[in-house]
Amino acid sequence: MGTTLPFEDTTDFDNADRGFLGALSPGVVKAPDGRVVYDADAYAFLKGECPDTANLSLWRQAQLSSKQGLYKVTEGIYQVRGLDLSNMTLVEGERGVIVIDPLISAECAEAALGLYYEHRGNKPVTGLIYTHSHGDHFGGARGVLPRGKDEGVPVLAPVGFLEHAVSENVYAGNAMTRRAVFMYGDRLPKAPTARSARAWA
Repeated sequence: MGTTLPFEDTTDFDNADRGFLGALSPGVVKAPDGRVVYDADAYAFLKGECPDTANLSLWRQAQLSSKQGLYKVTEGIYQVRGLDLSNMTLVEGERGVIVIDPLISAECAEAALGLYYEHRGNKPVTGLIYTHSHGDHFGGARGVLPRGKDEGVPVLAPVGFLEHAVSENVYAGNAMTRRAVFMYGDRLPKAPTARSARAWA
């Protein structure tokens, strides 16, 4: 495969690095009790050469997907990548910032917002947008809108959002969790011989 695909072309890496402002360091998100919620640094092995245990093209894709940090997408629009299953987008306005898809957990969302604040300054969250009903696109809402700080902040979601969220995450939750164990290899160690970074991306 290394001789049939243009692996010397690094345009995709240049594109992935465009707008990079800074990363969470260390790239580990913890709960208040010290429990590790997400560990982006566990994928550091991807900086090495692709071993015989991995597909070269998938290894390259994993390298791209494992990039972590705050990125400027365009003027007024920023994105935190690699701190969870999904990406969190922030749109700056005159009075504050709108958060789109606040990740899967409050801890990761809070860390992502903190990384944004570190580079862009503190701005109140003036709105939330959920693009769809998958848990990794709304589960971290309390990380960006803690209780007591959410009064008057609009939350926009698609029509039928609650029904879809309940049907997927409650009614079908057990089956989906079991399927995810096989799909994502979440119980496998993060290593060249097992699970690659964000295989779901």
